[in-house]
Amino acid sequence: MRKKKRKIIKYKTVTFKLSAKQMKSLRNYCRARKTTPTKLIKKSIRNYTEYFSNEVPEKYHVSHNQLELFDKGHEDIELFG
Repeated sequence: MRKKKRKIIKYKTVTFKLSAKQMKSLRNYCRARKTTPTKLIKKSIRNYTEYFSNEVPEKYHVSHNQLELFDKGHEDIELFG
């Protein structure tokens, strides 16, 4: 029997800068949790990288001219007193 070929996964590189204090804090946190910075970052952004690959649902789109103050669910806000 023949083995199936594995699908080739293409990777992209993302870079960003952290201050010295932020990097020290990240290293200390990772050391305490016995993980690596890469694993921690990937786990933190997994929700955004896995569920929106095809299309972003309409509820996540932002209208630049509309305040969120008037959305449903904010009826309990008192504006004047």
